[in-house]
Amino acid sequence: MSTKSATYLTALACALVGSISAHAAEVTFERLKNPEPQNWLMNHHDFGAQRFSPLATINKSNVKSLKLAFAVAIGGTSGNENLVATPLVEDGFMYMADAWGVVYKIDVRSGARGDIVWKMDPGQEKIERNRGVALWGNLVISVTGQDGRVIATDKETGKIVWDKNLRDQPDMTLNAAPLALKDEIIVGASGGDQGVRSWVVALKPQSGEVLWKTFAIPAPGEPGSETWKDRNNAWQTGGGAFYVTGSYDPDTNLTYWGAGNPTPKYDSSYRPGDNLYTNSALALDAASGKIKWYHQYTPNDTMDYDETGTHILIDAKLAGEERKLLAHAGRNGFHYTFDRLNGQFLKATQYVGQLTWTKGVDPKTGKPVDYDSGKDLQTYAAPIAQILSGAKSSVCPTVAGGSNFWAAAYSRRTALLYIPELEGCATVTRDQTRHVRGKFDGGGFKDDGRLTSGLVVLDPTTSQIKARKNMPYPNSSGALATAGGIVVTALLDGTIMALDDETLEELWSINIGTGIDAPPMTYAVDGKQYIAVATGLTRNQVGKLANSPETKGMAKNATMIFVFGL
Repeated sequence: MSTKSATYLTALACALVGSISAHAAEVTFERLKNPEPQNWLMNHHDFGAQRFSPLATINKSNVKSLKLAFAVAIGGTSGNENLVATPLVEDGFMYMADAWGVVYKIDVRSGARGDIVWKMDPGQEKIERNRGVALWGNLVISVTGQDGRVIATDKETGKIVWDKNLRDQPDMTLNAAPLALKDEIIVGASGGDQGVRSWVVALKPQSGEVLWKTFAIPAPGEPGSETWKDRNNAWQTGGGAFYVTGSYDPDTNLTYWGAGNPTPKYDSSYRPGDNLYTNSALALDAASGKIKWYHQYTPNDTMDYDETGTHILIDAKLAGEERKLLAHAGRNGFHYTFDRLNGQFLKATQYVGQLTWTKGVDPKTGKPVDYDSGKDLQTYAAPIAQILSGAKSSVCPTVAGGSNFWAAAYSRRTALLYIPELEGCATVTRDQTRHVRGKFDGGGFKDDGRLTSGLVVLDPTTSQIKARKNMPYPNSSGALATAGGIVVTALLDGTIMALDDETLEELWSINIGTGIDAPPMTYAVDGKQYIAVATGLTRNQVGKLANSPETKGMAKNATMIFVFGL
């Protein structure tokens, strides 16, 4: 470990000694910029989306003694529910959302049980993936799936302060946890696969008033609209979903969001052209919503390789020069590094074991080497004749990735990235009759046999893969890195594990008997550290276990929060 890193961790450890009650009740911008070590105040822990905790009470020398401290059951209205959110914790109180958009405040100060203080039920009609809440001032900001509402709840009383309906299109959903900034709440829209023209919006925190709105798909005459060359007005139903919370750089006031795939997702004949700004990293001016720069990973995509996953901010030396980096593990199987100030493409490295959809990435442009700017329909893995005839074609990685909504972690202790990834391929079938709402995806896919996963360790300054640990079941949980030298992740079969952040040796694991589709997080109360993870699989994740018959009898939809401690 470098001297600089050691000094950083020592300073944070000293900060932890202080009483957690020393901080004001309001979650200020300063607190969000500099989160207290014991708290987890936003979806990705920090604005840089690093998912690194400076806590080190649980470490590689004692994690083998980790045991269940308590569990909390939430949800429970139906038998087909899921939890995909990261719990937030502030000064001993946990804030969590379930698949009905219900928000819970849970008292976890005792370390022995989690008592529900209040719950806010928005009256959502259907279950929907909900990736969590945001804290701003004395408010808890949440979303309501297919209802398309953003709600601010009083943190102390559980009473609704304001309720803003953003639903502007059929099938629009809100899935990503909001991102709280100084004077704005940033929210991304989903539903792209159903033909939603998705967007990112900024709301006034005190009232929900819309401050700006930026669409992933430009309207005719706007920059990028020339990349939609169809005669079907496909831009109106073009996709580009934002279902994973973005990152933010306070120094430049830029927020970084990954945009989803174009629609119909498997049939590009309906939407010839590159289809900006789908499958792209977008750097947005947080004050205006203006796109400052972008990079499109897979133009004219026919494989559902959207790039909504986290874009991690890292400050590091590159060839001896201090650089502001943006790192992204792509759903398409490549890891990318950019200069986050100007969008300069720096490097791409294949991180999945099996990749067939392209022969590589151009080291100058960052585009697939198969990409031909002179063509309106890109070939990639499937020749155009197969796409136009509706024939089947196989792609690797599978349609789900690579990486996807599950987040990688960056350790400030090791200066390395830890990327959970899927291994497997899929057979894609195009269907040009599926160009109507409700079945707008343009076809379907089937995984080619059993899916497995891995945890890949990558140096973001060199893009070199340092290590890989193979795992027997899919991972759609994500990763947590800590100053204690551990990386925590979880699998769909219910296994939670802690790994050595240098060797990837498994130091501790437990199978809790129910599927995990949510990221692990950590917090501390009175100096004692805990690790928490929510459970309950979505329909898609249950499907990923279908080819693992030994998991048939497991409880896939038990919606619980499990908390572990020493």
